[in-house]
Amino acid sequence: MDFVYYEVQDRVGYITLARAEKRNALNYEVVSELKRAFVAAEEDETCKVIVLRAEGKVFCAGADLEYIQKLQENDYHENLLDSTHLMELFRLIYTLKKVVIAQIHGHAIAGGCGLAAICDFGFTVPEAKFGYTEVKIGFIPAIVKVFLLRKIGEARAKQLLLTGDLISAAEAEQYGLVNYVVPTVELEQRVFAFAQKLCNENSKQSMEVTKEMIARVQEMTLEGGLQYAAEMNAVARSSEDCQRGIAAFLNKEPINW
Repeated sequence: MDFVYYEVQDRVGYITLARAEKRNALNYEVVSELKRAFVAAEEDETCKVIVLRAEGKVFCAGADLEYIQKLQENDYHENLLDSTHLMELFRLIYTLKKVVIAQIHGHAIAGGCGLAAICDFGFTVPEAKFGYTEVKIGFIPAIVKVFLLRKIGEARAKQLLLTGDLISAAEAEQYGLVNYVVPTVELEQRVFAFAQKLCNENSKQSMEVTKEMIARVQEMTLEGGLQYAAEMNAVARSSEDCQRGIAAFLNKEPINW
């Protein structure tokens, strides 16, 4: 791949955006390679947790505007195919079985902010700026909005999406866009340590099922969600991981997942 590369270190799969000269902006090829990388990480038995990171000074500046300008020559159906391509990437990350951590070392703007926010956890540096600036250039934050409403709620989503203003890393943490703001020199180590904590302390199966349930239950009615939860609870009790975990706890034995 030309713009993305994938590697594994101690069960942590790193997916790295490597288009620094274009501020890691997204076009059709970059989205294609990101999809390939996430599928590879999902299928890789040596990878338990995924980290999304980037090279250069910016995490991701969003859509490549030169690319978007060329797309204006397309008809509706051609543009729909292209936007569906991006939608599939975001859906893939959101529904991926494995936990995805965003390692945000620089600004995350527009689609780049969406890319960061869609991850299950986000670590960022104090200097990074976040925001959805689409309305300032006559565009719309269409796809990211679907996930942002789930993540931070309507009021804060409106504040970001309708103003198009940039916010600081500290504000992004307050909004719930990211989980942790850490010193730049500690970012890589803190992300790796957190990923290792998930790898060593948590059941892979339990994290997968819990992540899937979080995504699905929000679409259900109260009664439907509770019934689904009860059924999944019953299934989990007979799982191999649950039997191992409870036996180890009762026997006061350490368990390394």
